[in-house]
Amino acid sequence: MARKYDESDAKVRPARSTRPRSKDRPSHKDAIRGFVIQVDRGRTSCVTEAGVLVSAMKARELGKNSVVVGDQVALVGDTSGSEGSLSRIVSVYERKNSLTRTVDDAGALERMIVANVDQMVIVIAAANPEPRSGLVDRCLVVAFDQGIEPIILITKGDLADANNFLKPYLNLGVKTLQTSRGGDLIQIKELLRNKTSVLIGHSGVGKSTLVNALLDTDVRAVGDVNDVTGRGRHTSSSAVALKLPELKNQVNSGWIIDTPGVRSFGLRHVDRDRVIGSFSDFADVINKCAKNCSHDEVGCELDLWAGSETARKERVKSLRGLLNSDE
Repeated sequence: MARKYDESDAKVRPARSTRPRSKDRPSHKDAIRGFVIQVDRGRTSCVTEAGVLVSAMKARELGKNSVVVGDQVALVGDTSGSEGSLSRIVSVYERKNSLTRTVDDAGALERMIVANVDQMVIVIAAANPEPRSGLVDRCLVVAFDQGIEPIILITKGDLADANNFLKPYLNLGVKTLQTSRGGDLIQIKELLRNKTSVLIGHSGVGKSTLVNALLDTDVRAVGDVNDVTGRGRHTSSSAVALKLPELKNQVNSGWIIDTPGVRSFGLRHVDRDRVIGSFSDFADVINKCAKNCSHDEVGCELDLWAGSETARKERVKSLRGLLNSDE
């Protein structure tokens, strides 16, 4: 005889939870503030307002690449800084600015390098490797766009005279300095005092040597220049914030952020008008250009302004190079 089924035979799947999930997140009112000095392999090194160095990991909800050197973050958990301790970054405070470049080997992908900086020190060698204006102009675009004070620093001044290289930038009001091996660093230290400054430069320009001299210790590996390519070899793999020795007792001042030597500094993420606007010496000239002028065509006012003057022609060439660059 066939069996009759009733409701007791039906299996009812129990609810996953007896309590509805709350959308409320912890307020973390007990969080303390920290300054990010290095991000490396999933671990973030921070200095608290009390001057304690702590190791932290990011909360999952923050997502990948959400924290960079220079960030001010909220920390919870074990912030004692003792060996083996680990705190957690639960939020990132609003940034006043950020230094971002387009990654040339990944299309138009933006990569943030550092945040919350007062000054950008663009490090260029007078020779070996030869100075190139391309990187300087790209860095200046980002610096002006983000409200960062730019400084052009020439190293290896004992090898060559860089005055001609610096001429186009003097009219922009950009601070310029020159150093040589074993030279006096007093002027540079005064500019860095009570500021958070990021150092940007190609590999081999003497950036790590400069950092070691400023800190009076060998904290950064020093590389050399390839005799075949004329380019430097990378010696730093990640950005790191370092405190100037005379300001060690002042937690939030006198930081220099050393960055890995860059091969390129893409600007594809920067709007074209913002690139043009960073060339302040062209402002009056560009206002005379025809509407929708590409600034790289016959009849452009920039050509009339440049005339036969070499320095002006180089400035126009630089702007056009940035506007037409694929990076």
